[in-house]
Amino acid sequence: MVSSLKDQQQLEAAFEQFNAVSSQLIDAYRQLESQVAVLNAQLDEANNQLRKQRDENAMLAERLGLLLETLPAGVVQVSAEGVVNAINPAASRMLNGCSVGALWQDALSGLERSELDGTYCHLHGEPGLVLTMQCQELPSFGGQIVLIHDVSRLHQLTGELARQQKLASMGSMAAALAHQLRTPLATAMLYTANLKQDIPRAEDRARFVDKSLARMRALESLIQNMLGYVRGQVTTLEPLDLDGLLDDLRAVMQPQCHEKGVLFDCNVAVSSAIKVLVDRKALQGALVNLLENAWHFSAAGDVLRLSVESQDAALLFRVEDAGPGLDPEQLDKMFEPFFTTRPGGTGLGLAIVKKVVDELGGQVRCFNRGEGGACFELSLPMMQS
Repeated sequence: MVSSLKDQQQLEAAFEQFNAVSSQLIDAYRQLESQVAVLNAQLDEANNQLRKQRDENAMLAERLGLLLETLPAGVVQVSAEGVVNAINPAASRMLNGCSVGALWQDALSGLERSELDGTYCHLHGEPGLVLTMQCQELPSFGGQIVLIHDVSRLHQLTGELARQQKLASMGSMAAALAHQLRTPLATAMLYTANLKQDIPRAEDRARFVDKSLARMRALESLIQNMLGYVRGQVTTLEPLDLDGLLDDLRAVMQPQCHEKGVLFDCNVAVSSAIKVLVDRKALQGALVNLLENAWHFSAAGDVLRLSVESQDAALLFRVEDAGPGLDPEQLDKMFEPFFTTRPGGTGLGLAIVKKVVDELGGQVRCFNRGEGGACFELSLPMMQS
């Protein structure tokens, strides 16, 4: 009896323990259901966001696809292996039907590269076709994106504009030349007409002849200068003999300066071993033009200075005078043909200087000196040893 009671008590204790565990399990299950509900709600929200993002991406992809289809510029995606992964219709037309899967080098094989500037390629394909390309590397995915623009029309308009400007310049030069020719021609015609009259004194007739010939020579000189400007002055390049050049310049300028009472100062601060390729005759003529221009604006007692030095891998000739200087508003016109501030000048001297310097690969500029007068600088590139 005692044993049965004990067994009953143990059974009741076990049953109570089972009820307690069951209650805990029920509570845990309810908590789990609650968490599952929260997670399901979060999952639904995440799914909604993903569906929304998917729809937005699909719309964006559709817009980008339509944009690429209608874009007049060409777009090409090239893999790291050099294979075309994607290409829009504009690029396909520009590249003669290039399609996905083609080798990028094969697509470029029909084009002639005319210039390479960093990532920009200026290419010429079929007659009249001019393309520009810009490449952007894709470091994360490998390969590159290539943007292609058809600038044929722009290239054509640029050429037409250059031709129009050249024609306009020629017209302006022709008008200026006619103006320059008119005065000496009219004077020569006047003197020649006087020869038809009865001039009893031989010396008077000879004076009219000399004046007429002088005007004719002035016309010839003007025409020769004009032809020299149009045809260019530089022919054969040779290493510069600086000492010989300076001796010739002294021989030309010292008598003129002596006659006018102007001191000609020639200062050389470079070695005679410098290496510069020049056309000796053309360079000498250009420097004489600069020196004579400065001489015309110099007065008795002034110093006309020619200095030679090296500066930034260039040989620099500097011509300085103590004259009235240059009008700041006219500095940008100083080297234009037929522009002159000198009475009786033709306006071709400085234009010829500019043309010679350009043909020699150098530069020329002018400015006013701080202490008064004008300065012209002519620089020529030195050969790298």
